[in-house]
Amino acid sequence: MNHFDSMLEEEEELDYGDDWTLGFNYNQTDEVTHEDRKIGWKVYNHCAFGNFLCASCSKCWSSAKVMVLFRYRLRKAAERGRVIMRPFGQACRSCNADGFYRPGFSEEEVEDTLQELFKKIRKNCYGERQDGGQTRPLHDVKKTKPHETELCEACLQGICCQNED
Repeated sequence: MNHFDSMLEEEEELDYGDDWTLGFNYNQTDEVTHEDRKIGWKVYNHCAFGNFLCASCSKCWSSAKVMVLFRYRLRKAAERGRVIMRPFGQACRSCNADGFYRPGFSEEEVEDTLQELFKKIRKNCYGERQDGGQTRPLHDVKKTKPHETELCEACLQGICCQNED
């Protein structure tokens, strides 16, 4: 949330005079109903590099396939924009503890992810044209062990980014 606010203020990422806020909802899905669409909600799925720590056995692991779901809308009349974020978790392979652990992200990954979100917002809320170029240079792609579908919360909901490769 701090990165979101500072990028809006210092780097003027969405410099259109509207106030934007970021919140979290760990139950939201990528489904946008007809009613949601009518009031302007849009969805953006982003695949990020994250780290996990199991609270039961203290195992640490990294994943290049961490799904982050953003739901956003601009209310032009109110001059307010709202972003709701949901990072999807992964389960521990070592101890098979119940539940999914939330990912952690490096500062660089957070900034890169928010840059991509802001591009989507500028395009879909303000009509800016996009350059269409590749967003992440090939040399920045991080390799991890093969993705384990049965341990991925996003895979179980059918929206994981592992199928994008």
